[in-house]
Amino acid sequence: MDVKIEQSWKDRLGEEFAKPYFAELTDFVRNEYRSRTCYPPAGLIFNAFNHCPFDKVKVVLLGQDPYHEPGQAHGLCFSVQEGCPFPPSLVNIFKEVQSDLGRPVPRSGDLTRWADQGVLLLNATLTVRAHQAGSHQNRGWEQFTDAVIRCLATQREHLVYILWGAYAQRKGAIINTSDNLVLQSPHPSPLSASRGFFGNHHFSQANKYLVAMGQTPIDW
Repeated sequence: MDVKIEQSWKDRLGEEFAKPYFAELTDFVRNEYRSRTCYPPAGLIFNAFNHCPFDKVKVVLLGQDPYHEPGQAHGLCFSVQEGCPFPPSLVNIFKEVQSDLGRPVPRSGDLTRWADQGVLLLNATLTVRAHQAGSHQNRGWEQFTDAVIRCLATQREHLVYILWGAYAQRKGAIINTSDNLVLQSPHPSPLSASRGFFGNHHFSQANKYLVAMGQTPIDW
C-alpha cells in the first residue's frame, strides 16, 4: 500500500502499512472522506510526520483527537490553521508558555513552527468526522500511533515526551524513563488545567533537558 508519508517514517513503519488492520483502516478512512466531511484535509493526515522526520524528533507531544470544526485541524495536535480562533486548550497552552518562559502569546495558533524544530505533534487518532468528536476512534489509528511511539522508544533515546492527561499517560506507558525525559501533568483543557497543568513548567524543563543532551532548545 502506498502511504504518502515522509520517507524516514515510511522506512520505519512499512511493516505497519502491510498489516491487515491498516488495510481496513485505510478503507474506512477513504470511505468516510468520500461520503462525509472529515478533518484534517486528506493531504494533511500525516502532516506531523512530514514536518518532523524520524531523526529530527526532539520532543513528542501526544494529543488524542483532531479538532472537528471547519478550518481547525491540519494534522498537528493542539494546533489550528492560520487565522483560526484558539480553542480553549490552546489558549491554556499559550498561557503556560507565557508564564513559564515570559513569552508573549502568539498571534497564530499554527504550531507548524514547533513541528519544524523537532516537536512531533502526534494525535492518537489522525482523522475525525465533522462535528463528531471521537468518531474515528477504535478503527485502527490507535494501533498505528502506538507503533510510532514504540518505534521512537526502541530506536531513539534522550527525547522529551510530554504527556498531558490520563489518556496520553496511558499511551506513553511504554517509554523508558531512564533514557528519556517524560513530563506528565493534567490536560490543558479548561476542565483540568487548574489542577496542575498551569505551573507545570514543561516548556522550560524540556529545553533544559535538550541543552543538557547537547541539543538546540525549542523556541516555543
